[in-house]
Amino acid sequence: MKAALVQLSVSDDPAANLPVTVGFVREAAAAGAGIVLTPECTNMLSSDRALQQALLRPEEADETLAALRAEAAAARVWLLIGSLGIKTGDADGRFANRSFLIAPDGAIAARYDKIHMFDVDVSPTERYRESEGYRPGTRAVVADAGFARLGMAICYDLRFPQLFRRLSHGGAEILTLPAAFNDTTGAAHWESLIRARAIENTCFVLAPAQCGTHAAHGGKPRKTWGHSLAVAPWGEVLADGGTEPGVTLVDLDLARVAQARARVPSITHDRAFEGP
Repeated sequence: MKAALVQLSVSDDPAANLPVTVGFVREAAAAGAGIVLTPECTNMLSSDRALQQALLRPEEADETLAALRAEAAAARVWLLIGSLGIKTGDADGRFANRSFLIAPDGAIAARYDKIHMFDVDVSPTERYRESEGYRPGTRAVVADAGFARLGMAICYDLRFPQLFRRLSHGGAEILTLPAAFNDTTGAAHWESLIRARAIENTCFVLAPAQCGTHAAHGGKPRKTWGHSLAVAPWGEVLADGGTEPGVTLVDLDLARVAQARARVPSITHDRAFEGP
């Protein structure tokens, strides 16, 4: 199976972002990818809650989702839309940060709402409170894509290994980790954590990412790390998307999952224990 990681540098304008994303999806499909993956915040990246409220849509009305479903059907490929900001109708007005797995007929095969919210102070001048605009999900998801079972996660979830253990125990062979990873923490931790999650769970990890400085009409512009990664179950980096938008292709041999698990069957060795 050939996979394609789409790396984007979206603005806070969904209408402007969509043609770029569609172009990369078509490029990936034309190159023979059987599954195409886009990053977190595929429709828009913004810290301006008023602008998000004005531009985000419910799932059934989201133009990015509709267009990408149509592209998946036209190309007959699996498509992981890394995440979209989606209006939920929640009483407190918060959105969902939702990942979609689209089947080759354009149907929504699975949905995952990001569980762990990025509420951190990266530095005295760089503060994030994702939970102010987005409500956390509550359910881990493993989806059957025919060629493999996918465990779905998003960005900050990466720092919570218990989620990935649940996914591997649930049958995941590939862990998907679309991200808009902060450039400071990305430089320090991105590759190390992804390789750790792959090794611990003897799974492939496919992590399409946002990159660069993101144009913003409102709020503070964001910088993201890029370096979309594909990592093998033994921990090798198979592909790195660098720091510019584009498509990175990688061949996946799913037999490597069983091979790694035969060599070190750690996912069968978990034990209950007491304390501390």
